[in-house]
Amino acid sequence: MSFTVAIVGRPNVGKSTLFNRLVGKKLALVDDTPGVTRDRRPGDAKLVDLRFQIIDTAGLEESGPETLEGRMRAQTEAAIDEADLTLFVVDAKMGLTPVDKTLAEMLRRRGKPVVLVANKAEARGSDGGFYDAFTLGLGDPCPISAEHGEGMIDLRDAIVAALGEERAFPPKEDVAETNVDVVDLNDDEEGAEDDDETAYDDSKPLRVAIVGRPNAGKSTLINRFLGEDRLLTGPEAGITRDSISVEWDWRGRTIKMFDTAGMRRKARVTEKLEKLSVADALRAIRFAELVVIVFDATIPFEKQDLQIVDLVLREGRAAVLAFNKWDLVEDAQAVLADLREKTERLLPQARGIRAVPISGQTGYGLDRLMQSIIDTDKVWNRRISTAKLNRWLEQQQVQHPPPAVSGRRIRLKYMTQVKARPPGFMISCTRADALPESYVRYLTNGLRQDFALPGVPIRIHFRASENPYENKKKKKR
Repeated sequence: MSFTVAIVGRPNVGKSTLFNRLVGKKLALVDDTPGVTRDRRPGDAKLVDLRFQIIDTAGLEESGPETLEGRMRAQTEAAIDEADLTLFVVDAKMGLTPVDKTLAEMLRRRGKPVVLVANKAEARGSDGGFYDAFTLGLGDPCPISAEHGEGMIDLRDAIVAALGEERAFPPKEDVAETNVDVVDLNDDEEGAEDDDETAYDDSKPLRVAIVGRPNAGKSTLINRFLGEDRLLTGPEAGITRDSISVEWDWRGRTIKMFDTAGMRRKARVTEKLEKLSVADALRAIRFAELVVIVFDATIPFEKQDLQIVDLVLREGRAAVLAFNKWDLVEDAQAVLADLREKTERLLPQARGIRAVPISGQTGYGLDRLMQSIIDTDKVWNRRISTAKLNRWLEQQQVQHPPPAVSGRRIRLKYMTQVKARPPGFMISCTRADALPESYVRYLTNGLRQDFALPGVPIRIHFRASENPYENKKKKKR
């Protein structure tokens, strides 16, 4: 991206709506309630022929630094310092407030380019607020409607005028000729030749979602990974609302982490804004490859914790448990033994799942957690050759034959892995609909143990083999 732009303004002036308009997606939560956005959210923006990085920020309010509003203000000021240009959004419909004038003075002191944006200019009676914006002393306001997409051409011209042509349109670098690698089209990820057990590619970026109950320490954990206060934290429960993505490198590999809102029991989620936050967290789970479920080690295995684990596994994601706040545990060895016993007993559907005690506050156990993430992702991507699977299937039937249903024994004929991420298998058999669930669990547990597939969901599909004589009528003698 050529430059970075921060969107600032007091609460409820339409900053997140403008952010969504510029990125072309509904990434940021939008609601009539003031103060929906709390963390700063980056995105790739497109405005006519401009391409740049955009940062959505919390509404600026005057408050003490120890309060939640004060910490939100610190995050917004960090975004202003990081950006090359600031879009200062005011509400043309409501007019100026003393907070707008205070923010204008703060932006002037920083000395960076500012574009004054008068949003909601399409509303009836907005002319008064538009002309009042001239009194801020930040140049001519640019009237727009972020909701309806009006005035975007004028906004583009204002950004180019504030930055200059050279900064807005940097010269394109000449791309040198490079050698092109020959790609074998038959080597498909789903396994056109599923006898090939493809090697794990540790150069690809890894998408990791951090989920858990409110106030489990998810944002603090990510801040410790990054080494900076990138996400808003505090003693208040439910601070995070949007799913914020951050990138960093761990031992040369790019990790893209998603901080999500805390998920309470469905019956307790009644407010519209919390429903939007939880829906955003669920989208982050579906988008991620691996999910870290953060438990509070002082009160682990609440009912909601178990439901979150079950949700992640049903979505087919790889999962790792992180018992946070380990620095608050007194008898660590006894608690660790108790957590291991409860993990095996309460999560039988995730037998062998990796669980790591950590402390986001002190940094204890974070390297071990990252190694568990990588190891679990390898299992989630694992492929097993068809020859090995069929030899294994034959041994399983010798040790424990399929049951006879209505006097007729079920035969398992052929097995292959049809996909990875998560591992999925297909077994061709007779009378697939009559195979009892207990035998399916027997096969699943055998796969998990014999092929080292701990802690990841395993899907087995059964397909009835076709009988060529099934629909033919008997010939008369």
